[in-house]
Amino acid sequence: MGEGLEDILAEKLSVVFCGINPGLLAAAQGHHFAGRGNRFWRTLHLAGFTPHVVCAVDDQSLLQYGCGLTAVVERPTARADQLSADEFSAVAVGFKQKIARCAPRYVAFLGKAAYAGLSGRKQLQWGLQAETFAGAAVWILPNPSGRNLAFNLEQLAAAYRELYRASVVGARVPD
Repeated sequence: MGEGLEDILAEKLSVVFCGINPGLLAAAQGHHFAGRGNRFWRTLHLAGFTPHVVCAVDDQSLLQYGCGLTAVVERPTARADQLSADEFSAVAVGFKQKIARCAPRYVAFLGKAAYAGLSGRKQLQWGLQAETFAGAAVWILPNPSGRNLAFNLEQLAAAYRELYRASVVGARVPD
């Protein structure tokens, strides 16, 4: 079970959603956010990114909506807190190169831990960040995992909707 998930990326996407790392079930099934308790697909729909709730087995279809998927760390774990700071350091350069190659408008980190692990910053706010990452505007969204009890579905949808509106309206990317 050491294998990660295949990236769902293309050039010039509007948004690339970056999970921290795959869960064990997602890695076993070979599809992003495959866990029954994960709210990612419902949240994307409620926020406006997709016209219907996409099933995890159809995760490749996200490309037709101008969005992509990847994970910062490829190693699957039961919980994201099982990752070490060294794992984020080890993948930082390669991950930045991956984002630079596909050149999305926005890179949306799902949870503060994913971006904190790459940037080394401890104090992060939700939403649009002042800096860019590999040329893309950085947006930090709450993690949609069912284990994230700090946000209910409505709160997740509202946070993701802000990014959706910015990506549709063409909000300015920070310098």
